[in-house]
Amino acid sequence: MRPITDDHPFHVLLPEQAHSLRLRALKLTANKHRAEDLVQTTLLKAWAKRDSFKPGTNLRAWLFTILRNTFCSDLRKFRREVEDVDGVYARAQFEEPRQHHVLALKELISVVATLPNTQRLPLVLMGAYGFSQNEAAVACGCTVGTIKSRVSRGRAALSRILAEEEDQLQTPPLLEMAVMSATAGRTGFGGNP
Repeated sequence: MRPITDDHPFHVLLPEQAHSLRLRALKLTANKHRAEDLVQTTLLKAWAKRDSFKPGTNLRAWLFTILRNTFCSDLRKFRREVEDVDGVYARAQFEEPRQHHVLALKELISVVATLPNTQRLPLVLMGAYGFSQNEAAVACGCTVGTIKSRVSRGRAALSRILAEEEDQLQTPPLLEMAVMSATAGRTGFGGNP
């Protein structure tokens, strides 16, 4: 006894259309491998929906419609995808956990609060608010040289306190590096006030 699918006319009709489908798919995709995949997908979809095909209508037009719709669907899908062979885009999407930065900031605020006001104010003005040395000197009512000295002593005190806490807690020096980088670019010790 033969299976029911052997009696369906698609066994004869589909292979006859495969060549014209390949040519059309190659024109659409301009890639031999993607065209072959597109034809295979089209034939599978046509076979799955063979009962919806009306005998006596244009089979080639019906298959080309499936091919075109499949191509457009794939195009929409591929447009959203990014080829990321070496993981560059995936690494760009990575974000460090925020709780470490929040904890480091809280620790920094508590350590800065222990500094004398003469050191704390210039550090906060230049490190947090982005004041230049001249602006900080005007705000503190002193000369630029005094500001440089106070910032230098404040940074040294912060480094010393953080190093002591790091030795006690065995925490990474992340906070100390953050303090140095936050104030180093704004202090102008490289010759620019």
